[in-house]
Amino acid sequence: MEALTHPRQRRKEARPAELMAAALELFVEKGFVGTRLEDVAARAGVSKGTLYLYFDSKEALFKAVIQEGIVPLLEEGAGLVDRFEGSTADLLRALIGEWWQRIGNTHLAGVPKLMISEAGNFPELAIYYNDTVIVPGRDLMRRTLQRGIASGEFRGVDVETAIDVIFAPVLMMLIWRYSMGACCGTSHDPEAYLKTHFDLTLGGLLDPDRTRTAR
Repeated sequence: MEALTHPRQRRKEARPAELMAAALELFVEKGFVGTRLEDVAARAGVSKGTLYLYFDSKEALFKAVIQEGIVPLLEEGAGLVDRFEGSTADLLRALIGEWWQRIGNTHLAGVPKLMISEAGNFPELAIYYNDTVIVPGRDLMRRTLQRGIASGEFRGVDVETAIDVIFAPVLMMLIWRYSMGACCGTSHDPEAYLKTHFDLTLGGLLDPDRTRTAR
């Protein structure tokens, strides 16, 4: 059936994804205010009128970028937590690794800095991002930490505070990359940074009594 599909039809079906990819690049480069729909259309290689066939506003386009780019990955993460059979340390490592490969190492990594800088001007988008990304992301980490505590692998910690402490260095790395890093460079390799962050996090989470017993 795919071979019989007209090339123009395949092109039409691909346009929303092409528009979202172009929009993401421009949002990260220019910010939400600085991104114009005509620029998105031009980068995607279509007319502005064609863009309006799929998205009726810049807000709708931004929400589509989040819905199609980040939400499925959070859903996959939830599934991973549900079915994971190894240690919680390995689960945490898998979640961080998947996050880096699918988000941190792509243009999607620029979205947190974008939201921090634009939240005050566009509270509706900030609320949408919070409800769609931050709340589910925190839930993933909450369930992971609770899993480790319940099994005795992790020591008892204030879970909500621990979530903030685990996320903060990662967010700082991304914010630096898309702000000061653009002119001042970076002093670290992202993968080495994440490995060190994971090692330090795990060192604080593992139950020392259980670790000594295992040795």
